[in-house]
Amino acid sequence: MPFPFNNPILGASVKASQAPAAPAAAGDSSLASGLITAATLFGFGYTLYSFYVTTQAPSEINEKMIPLLDGTKENPKELESASRDEEHKAEEEKRKLEKGADVKTINSRLAKYSTYITNGAMTFLYQEYVAIIAFALIFSALAGTGLGYLTTTERAVLTVTAYLLGTSTSLLAGWIGMRIAVYANSRVAIKCYGGGISDGFTLALSAGAVMGFSIMTLALFSLSALIVAYSKYFGDVMSASGQETTKKMFECLAGFGLGASTVAMFGRVGGGIFTKAADVGADIAGKIGEGWDEDDPRNPAVIADNVGDNVGDIAGMGSDLFGSFAGSICAALVCCAQSPDLSKDVNSMMLPLVLAAMGLISCVVSNTSMLCCKVVMDADVEILLKRQITIASVLATLLIPCCYFLLPETFAVRGKEGVAWWHLVICCLLGLYSGLFIGYIAEYYTSASYTPVQRLAVECKTSAATNIIQGLALGYKSCIAPIVLVGVTVYINFTLARFLGISIGAIGILMTLASSLTIDAFGPITDNAGGLAEMSLMPKKVRDRTDTLDAAGNTTAAIGKGFAISSAMLVALGSFGAFAQVKHLIDTPQIGAFQFMGLIFGAVVPYWFFALTMESVGIAAGQMVEEVRRQVNEKKKSGLDGVVDASQEDCEQCIQIATNSSLYEMIAPGALIVISPLFVGYLFGAEMLSSFLLGAVVCSATMAVSASNTGGAWDNTKKFVKSGGLERMLGPEYDPREHGKNSQTHHNAIVGDTVGDPLKDTSGPALNIVMKLMAMVALVFAKSIPDTGFVQQMISA
Repeated sequence: MPFPFNNPILGASVKASQAPAAPAAAGDSSLASGLITAATLFGFGYTLYSFYVTTQAPSEINEKMIPLLDGTKENPKELESASRDEEHKAEEEKRKLEKGADVKTINSRLAKYSTYITNGAMTFLYQEYVAIIAFALIFSALAGTGLGYLTTTERAVLTVTAYLLGTSTSLLAGWIGMRIAVYANSRVAIKCYGGGISDGFTLALSAGAVMGFSIMTLALFSLSALIVAYSKYFGDVMSASGQETTKKMFECLAGFGLGASTVAMFGRVGGGIFTKAADVGADIAGKIGEGWDEDDPRNPAVIADNVGDNVGDIAGMGSDLFGSFAGSICAALVCCAQSPDLSKDVNSMMLPLVLAAMGLISCVVSNTSMLCCKVVMDADVEILLKRQITIASVLATLLIPCCYFLLPETFAVRGKEGVAWWHLVICCLLGLYSGLFIGYIAEYYTSASYTPVQRLAVECKTSAATNIIQGLALGYKSCIAPIVLVGVTVYINFTLARFLGISIGAIGILMTLASSLTIDAFGPITDNAGGLAEMSLMPKKVRDRTDTLDAAGNTTAAIGKGFAISSAMLVALGSFGAFAQVKHLIDTPQIGAFQFMGLIFGAVVPYWFFALTMESVGIAAGQMVEEVRRQVNEKKKSGLDGVVDASQEDCEQCIQIATNSSLYEMIAPGALIVISPLFVGYLFGAEMLSSFLLGAVVCSATMAVSASNTGGAWDNTKKFVKSGGLERMLGPEYDPREHGKNSQTHHNAIVGDTVGDPLKDTSGPALNIVMKLMAMVALVFAKSIPDTGFVQQMISA
C-alpha cells in the first residue's frame, strides 16, 4: 500500500539537521513507499500463483495414472539408495507386487478420509476462533477501560483498534493456512501415486507457500494500512515538529503486535494441547495397546492425530511466527520513534517495514527458483528445502545495505549518540544469520543423519529408561550453542544501537519468514498425505514416497523450531527494550531488593507454565485413550474387532474430546502469561517488572530449546530404528527381530517419542509465547504502569 507521506496533512519529511544527509533527498518518501508497495504486490501475486498451482492438482486418481505406478515412467535414480544390494532389490520386488486396492476403492476411501480430516480441522478452528473472538472482545473492553482511566481515552481507543486489527489479521492468516493444508494433503498423495516424488514435492511446496507468503504479506499490508490511517488521524507525525505525536502514535500501534500474540497464544497452546493429546492418545491406545500401525484406519484417534498435525504445525506455528513478525516490527517502530533524529524522517521511521519488505522479495525469488528444480533422488528433497532458506538469506544479505538510502549518516538513539547507518546493517545481518545457524544447530541435535540421534538409537537397545536419560542430556547440551550465539548477538547489537539494534536483529531473523513457513507447512501436508495414502489402501510405494517427503519435512521442521525460538528471544528482548525506553529505564541499575525479587519471580513463570501445559496434555491424552479403548471393547464384544474401520461418528468423538480439552485446559496457562506482568507492574512498579521480564525471557529461552530438541531427537530416533537404521550402526550384530520394526528396541524408542511429543510440540514451542506475550503486554500498558507500585508505596510509607 502506498504511503501518502507527501500529503500536506502529514507535512514534508525532514532530515536531521545535525547529521549529514544520506543520498536520499530530503522530503522524498517515495523510496520507502515504493519498496513496501512493491513487496506487498509481489507477496500477494506469489500467494495467488501458488494457490492457482495447488488448485490445478487432480482430486482423484484416473486410469491414466496407473502405468506411472509400475515404474515405466519413474526415474530409476529415485530408488537408487534402496537398491544397492541384493536384499534391498528383493524388498523392492516385493513392493512392486503390492499394488494396493483398485482405483474406485482408493478414490472412495481417499474422499472419505480427507473429508473427515477437513471437517475435523474446520470444527476445531471454528470453536477456537469463537473462543479467541470472545476473549479479544472481553480483553479489549477491560484493557480499553483501564487504559482510558489511567491514561487518556484517545490512547485507549487507538490501542484497542490496533489490537483488534492484529487479532483479525492473524485469524485470517490462520484460516488461509488451515484451508490450503487440508485441501492439498490428498492431492499430494495423488501426485505421489501418479506423478512420482518430484510432482508431490512441487505441489506440497506450492501449498506451503500459500500459507507462508499470505502470512508475511497480510502482516505487511495490515501494518502499512494502520500506519497510513493513524498518520491521517494524528496529522503532524514523522516530521520535525511532531516528534511527541509520533511517539504516541507508534505506542498505540503496538496494540497490533499484542493482538497477533493473543492469537498465537491460542494457536500454540490450544493447538499444541490438541495435537499432542490426539497423537499420544493414538499411540498409547493404537500402537502400544493394540499393535496397530501409525495410520491404521481402525484407530478412531488417527483422524484426530491427522487433524492435530494441521492444528499444531500449520495454525500453531503460523500464528506463532505471525506474532513474532508483527511484534518485531512494532517494537522496532517504537524504538525508532524514541530517536530524536529518526522520528523526524518518514524514510527512517519506515526502516523496519522496508527491511521486512526486502525479506519478502528475497523469499519470492528463492521460492520461485526451487519450483524450477526436480527431485531426482530421495536425498534431493531435504537438500532443496534447505537450499530455499539459504538462498533467501543470501538474497536478503544483498538487499539489507539499502538502509544507506533510508537513514542519516549518523543519528542518536535513546542511550547512545553517533549511531551510523551501517551499525543497523550489522545488527540486521547478525540477526539474520544467528537465526539461520541456530536452526542448523537444532537440526544437528535432532536429525538422524548426525551422531546425537544415532547414539540415542543405540541406547534403545538397553531400555526405554536409558533412551530417556540420554535424550534429556542431549536437550540440555543443545542449549549451549544457541544461547551463546543469541547472547553474542544481543551484546553486539546493544553496543551498536542499544535496543533499536536488538529490534532490528529480530527483524533480521524474520526477513526469511515466508520461506521458513513454507518449508514448515511442507511437513504436515506430506505427513497427512502419507496417512491418507495408507488409509486409502494405495500401493506401498506411494507411502514410501510420502514418507521420503515427510522425513525431509521433519528435518527442516527442526530448523523451523530453532528459527521460531531464536526469533521469539530477540522479539521479546526488542519489546522489552521498547518498554524500557517508554518508561525511561535505559541503563537503570538492576541491583535492589525489588529487582532481585522480580528476576526470581520471572524465572519461575516458565516452569509454572510448562507444568500446566504438560498436565493438560496428560489429562487430554488420558481422555482420548479411554475413548479409544471404549470403542475397541465395544467392537470386540460385537465380534467386529480388527475387521471394521472406525466410523465417522467414532472419529468425530475423538476430535471433540481433543477440541474441548485443548480449549478448556489452556485457560490457566493463558491467564498466567497475560495477567502476571500486569500484576507485577501495578503492584511493584516498572523497575521490578523489567527484572521480571528478563528472568522470564532467559528461562523460557533455555527451556524452549531443551524441550524442543529433546522431543525432536526422540521422534527421529523412533523413525531411525523403525527404518532399520541400526543395521549400519551395529553391523554384524544387527538382528531385525531385536533391533528393527516392532522389536523391543523399537518399542523403547516409541516410549521416548511418546514422552517427547508434548515437549517438542506443546510445552517447548509454547514458551515462545511466554517470552513474546509478556513483553508485549508490558509494552502496550507501559504508559499506565506506575514507576512505583502500590506495594512499594505501602512499604515506603
